[in-house]
Amino acid sequence: MSNTDFVLAIEDLTVSFDGFKAVDSLNLYVDKNELRVVIGPNGAGKTTVLDMICGKTRATSGSIKFKNKELTKLSEHEIVRAGIGRKFQTPSIYENLTVFQNLEVSFPKGRSVFGCLAFRLTEDVVERVHRIAEGIMLEDHLEMEAALLSHGQKQWLEIGMLLMQEPELLMLDEPVAGMSVKEREQTAELLSRICNNRSVIVIEHDMEFVKKIAHKVTVLHQGKILAEGSMEKVQADERVIEVYLGH
Repeated sequence: MSNTDFVLAIEDLTVSFDGFKAVDSLNLYVDKNELRVVIGPNGAGKTTVLDMICGKTRATSGSIKFKNKELTKLSEHEIVRAGIGRKFQTPSIYENLTVFQNLEVSFPKGRSVFGCLAFRLTEDVVERVHRIAEGIMLEDHLEMEAALLSHGQKQWLEIGMLLMQEPELLMLDEPVAGMSVKEREQTAELLSRICNNRSVIVIEHDMEFVKKIAHKVTVLHQGKILAEGSMEKVQADERVIEVYLGH
């Protein structure tokens, strides 16, 4: 395997569950500061790919390189430390803490809620909290209990909690599910801002949203890449149309 300029280089990646190949000899390359959207029908292997990148699911074979560092042998914790952040479908925020506290707790030095009680609030933490709160449109809600936020705001808060760790690769699984039209538009703007200095991979079903944000779209089907390119190119692909409309 040669070195690569890609932030993420997935080569020949396969995972089998009881003989069923959920991901089948996948090759996927993501550039620096790229916003890649992965689409495909249910069961295409989209979430499994994210699970493998963050170490939740182990590869049967193949390679996942992040900035030329092989991830397939690392623990989930080591992968986070290497600079990868992952947001799952359901928000995992501390409902009874304020927005400020949620962000503060996510600062790398204070991983656990208890560890952070003893953790002195230094200026760089406060500065980062304010900078990120502004980016996720919650600077006016810093003292609000997280439980009181709207569904969309909770999703933004969780993205902010990941951004506190300054990841170089951020992975989001269906970030706009259940959001209002207005919140979807704001999230599109938010993601476009985020990928100014990091790469982002988004799994999404909402095609209007995909059109707004994607630099490049990868279509997965049965664990393989069916098509890749701009949204226009992918949407016009006969095989893609068949997969989406042929059910």
